[in-house]
Amino acid sequence: FQGIVITPLLLLLFLGSSSSVPFTSIFSQLFMTVVVPLIIGQIVRRYIKDWLERKKPPFGAISSCVLLMIIYTTFCDTFANPNIDLDKFSLIIIVFIIFSIQMSFMFLTFLFSTRNNSSFTPADTVAIIFCSTHKSLTLGIPMLKIVFAGYEHLSLISVPLLIYHPAQILLGSLLVPTIKSWMVSRQKALKLTRQPKAPVKV
Repeated sequence: FQGIVITPLLLLLFLGSSSSVPFTSIFSQLFMTVVVPLIIGQIVRRYIKDWLERKKPPFGAISSCVLLMIIYTTFCDTFANPNIDLDKFSLIIIVFIIFSIQMSFMFLTFLFSTRNNSSFTPADTVAIIFCSTHKSLTLGIPMLKIVFAGYEHLSLISVPLLIYHPAQILLGSLLVPTIKSWMVSRQKALKLTRQPKAPVKV
């Protein structure tokens, strides 16, 4: 929700006057593309919730297939563009920067959620690490196509996002065992500290 507002504002700030940045058009298109479907889905869900719980349609599999199709078509559109002009060295640098950014975000969220005066549980920390740092192509690509509509180097702009999405999946799968063992050990330690101490007999 913040990105819908912040993205046009940043464009307006860095690119200059409103004549060069169609703020109203960008905001309205992002609102119709992102917010309206979400609101409609929440309203419809309220009326068909019982039916969904009875039938249990395979929305998880459908969602994964749609996401895979979006990733595939976006990769095809990006690298089929003859104007992309991206050499191998630049691609390697971009991959390194994206992985560094992702690791930095995860580390900072871990420090934030585990500070001394934090009220977050270990499970909360795990959720914060993964949810707050992960971004999806399903939102990023429509935002790019709306904000940079007609721009000839749109494919080049989408490359970092195309790398960020697989990077978060790869890093997440690699870090799951480590984070899980930390969470389990942390939960056990918290249980031991909360147990009442037995009275000492004199």
